[in-house]
Amino acid sequence: MKPIGNRHNAQGASLLELMVGLAILGVITAGIFAQLNAATQRIATEQSKVDNFDEARDFVDQFFRDINQIGYPDGHIAPTSTISDLRVAVGLVKISPTSIAFEGDINGSGVVQQVQYQINGSGTCALCFQRSAVPKITGTDPLTQLTTNTPNWGTEVNDLTNTTASPIFTYFNAAGGQIIVPSAGLDMINNGSTIVTVKTIHISLTIQNNQVMDPKTGQPIQTSFEGEVSLNNCSLAAAAVPPLSCF
Repeated sequence: MKPIGNRHNAQGASLLELMVGLAILGVITAGIFAQLNAATQRIATEQSKVDNFDEARDFVDQFFRDINQIGYPDGHIAPTSTISDLRVAVGLVKISPTSIAFEGDINGSGVVQQVQYQINGSGTCALCFQRSAVPKITGTDPLTQLTTNTPNWGTEVNDLTNTTASPIFTYFNAAGGQIIVPSAGLDMINNGSTIVTVKTIHISLTIQNNQVMDPKTGQPIQTSFEGEVSLNNCSLAAAAVPPLSCF
């Protein structure tokens, strides 16, 4: 006859042991879900950074395309023309650390456009960088047209943090020296001799999305983008240097 085993040894796990096991399983599961949540947040943060970077890159690409046509066609196609002539693009009209205005046949259609890039150009989007391109009008000088020619603002970049202290645009001459531009800007009528020396424009954009926080720092994410472009065509000066001259 087989000996009768210990009844206690034949029993399953006690309630206490089950509770301990469930607690351990719960801790492990919570850790796994915490890691998954952190990974999800990190992915969302990185995707937001990519989206902001792509937005800034698209803007800079558009700006570069416009700049490549700045000052074209110039006064040489009509030697007797003036800066108000619809056939002539004078190049840079006004520059500042956070805005720029210029003329050029940006579409290759033969129609000179007056182009502006400016923070809050429309006056309704304080953190937006906006672009306007409208056909040049006759009868007034290009600087006056900035206030008389109705712009068609479109948003290019959202959530900018750039200011005069952290400029979007920095300007350099042909020798690589920085041209000091006050916050009020320089224009071709009052500062023609300086405007025509601009050869290279450096762009720096900083985007901060306050709706997306970095899970590590707890701060809003920031994305930066920089670029540099040289002016291929010369500018025309309305004052201080002979009209239709190129530097």
